[in-house]
Amino acid sequence: MNIQLNGVAALTPLGVIRVAGEDAANFLQAQLTQDFLLLGQSEARLAAFCSAKGRMQASFIGFKRSPTDILLLCSRDILAATLKRLSMFVLRAKAKLSDATADFAIYGLAGPVLQDTIKTIADYRANTWAKTDFHAISLVNLYPADGVPRALWVAPVGTSAPAGAVLPLEQWAWSEVRSGIATITQPVVEAFVPQMLNYESVGGVNFKKGCYPGQEVVARSQFRGTLKRRAYLAHCEAPLNAGDALFAPDDATQPCGTVVQAAPAPTGGFDAIVSMQITAFAVAGVHVAQADGPLLLLSPPPYPLLADI
Repeated sequence: MNIQLNGVAALTPLGVIRVAGEDAANFLQAQLTQDFLLLGQSEARLAAFCSAKGRMQASFIGFKRSPTDILLLCSRDILAATLKRLSMFVLRAKAKLSDATADFAIYGLAGPVLQDTIKTIADYRANTWAKTDFHAISLVNLYPADGVPRALWVAPVGTSAPAGAVLPLEQWAWSEVRSGIATITQPVVEAFVPQMLNYESVGGVNFKKGCYPGQEVVARSQFRGTLKRRAYLAHCEAPLNAGDALFAPDDATQPCGTVVQAAPAPTGGFDAIVSMQITAFAVAGVHVAQADGPLLLLSPPPYPLLADI
């Protein structure tokens, strides 16, 4: 798409869970799909918090501000419930969980503004999920959107905001969709195992780490060939919302998929990440809400799917 993303967006829909204490990494190691024991100071992690059935209750971008201070960025609409669930498992671990949303400012940087910013950072690392700290700021590289580089800027409240033109939140939300990296929000809590959102292909699952809730289900989906759904990109001229059901032309009674997240497209209509049956993706004519509802135009995810572990 010939849309020039460029600017700084204040990411008010995101919240922050802080995990502090000498057991912070060990605690998260036992709860999330990613390896937080191996998490270095120069990287972030995409991770999921699953139910015992392997269904995603939350998704995070997590990173260390110090060896005993880890931040988890998630959708604010699920933060309170997620914090409550995670806190139930702390037990004797020397880790304290808190809602630190009010303590941090989060911005999204995209396009030339990001390029101008990184020119001022001597030790900037360009790979996806790399984290660069400068002053009190953490800059986390994200997956690009249609080739446009993007990053998160996280800093204590009171830190000067990043310089650059204002990027409307609606355009940032659209860039999130176009990146193909899905974020769990309230309408789709417990709707997917991680592979249904391609998390194993974008750095969201570590299959070599130890146990965590739902680990057996996630591993079985990967190694026994039982996965039947994947995440794709979609466009529709009608409005789309997270949680909308999708229907294939050969079955008007059973949904073949779900809209995961959606945003208005700058050129009109709506773009979305959808999770749906692999077989339905191969067949034209998938509709939203009902079998004769608005038509979806589907396309593959903007990154390769992991063929082998």
